Amino acid sequence: MSHPYIQVPKPLARRSLLRGAGVALALPLLDAMRPAFAADKPAPRRMLGICNNLGVLPKGFFPADAGPNYTLSPYLEELKAHRQDFTVFSGVSHPDVDGSHASEVCFLTAAPHPANGGFRNSISLDQYMADQIGIETRFPSLTLGVNVNRGQRSLTWTGAGVMIPCEDSAAQVYRRLFLQGSEAEIEQQVARLKQGESILDSVAGHAGSLERELGKEDRARLDQYVTGVRELERRMVLAQAWERKPKPVTKEKEPVDPDSSRAYLQKTRLMYNLARLAFETDSTRLITLFLDSSNSPAIDVEGIEITDGYHNLSHHGRNESKLAQLAAIDRWHMRLLAELLTKLRAAGEGGSTLLDRSMVLYGSNFGDANKHTTNDLPVLLAGGGFRHGQHLAFPGERNYPLPNLFVSMLQRMGIETDKFASATGTMRGLELAS
Repeated sequence: MSHPYIQVPKPLARRSLLRGAGVALALPLLDAMRPAFAADKPAPRRMLGICNNLGVLPKGFFPADAGPNYTLSPYLEELKAHRQDFTVFSGVSHPDVDGSHASEVCFLTAAPHPANGGFRNSISLDQYMADQIGIETRFPSLTLGVNVNRGQRSLTWTGAGVMIPCEDSAAQVYRRLFLQGSEAEIEQQVARLKQGESILDSVAGHAGSLERELGKEDRARLDQYVTGVRELERRMVLAQAWERKPKPVTKEKEPVDPDSSRAYLQKTRLMYNLARLAFETDSTRLITLFLDSSNSPAIDVEGIEITDGYHNLSHHGRNESKLAQLAAIDRWHMRLLAELLTKLRAAGEGGSTLLDRSMVLYGSNFGDANKHTTNDLPVLLAGGGFRHGQHLAFPGERNYPLPNLFVSMLQRMGIETDKFASATGTMRGLELAS
């Protein structure tokens, strides 16, 4: 019960608009829109998972010594301003994830033997989280990519093992996040969603009657299909609820997509910026970004001429010229990551920073792209409320399960579980910040 001498301010409606000259703009989330005493509610936690499918040169990435007083490696020198904001891991991998390039689809799933016939992927870390918290934001998750063959590769997979395609246009992502359609356009979109939902209902119903006529293997395939249909249907229902709610606004202009895949690093910077904006506006709390280096040409890199395609460079055969070019690319990856961490740390939220509330996972499915090895993966975790500033080194001959890190991340997200894929528990040595 409120005290008779205390006036509790009435919160400003979330749907409030700025009006003038015939123009209406939806306001961003303001403190005045929060219910009284909502400041007691902690700011949400978030996760950004990034995979470069050609990794980095191991010698440049991994520190030579372990513990909190480790010496920064050449690549990690690019992140020295954030030394206390991240933990670097060595001697980690996904048990039984092999298959050379096929392993890229398992970076966030840890599903074993991806190159085997009949392989079926499992749920990715972001979608496991989305099943628990995705309903709280307009977009349960965002699946982004750079130079991705759309519909061919992705980090994001549903519980039914269905791939969620990457969005590789920064401009399109910006429009989805911030541009509000007219009332007529919104109603048309709701109608399309409802129509799609009814079609899925019909298809799933027909599949159920067909199941009785099929053999065991066909029933298993059909069950996977129907589960995927139901998951899509659920997502469409949630999308309908958000269509009529105003989108947040941002002062940042719509990005312009580079017209060449050579602008790989520029595209990466744009996607990092959009991820930050999506977190700042609480449009989503879960983002994956697939950096498809295998599908990239001789990319543009400041300070050095790149003479060959990214994939061909990765098969360097210890050629000095190729190694120098790869090292330049790797350093730029670290610089762009440092830029992202700086911007996240500069954004305040709930008495802390956006970086404190956002787990940023960076790594690769390849330990050594030159040899196509899938052990000793280069991985670091920044932010998210962990006690960082250390190198956690595990034996290289018998790798420690990387899914244990995923369990720690799930628990930090507030999801009560001690299992994910091949995990044996939480990540040893990684503690929560005080």
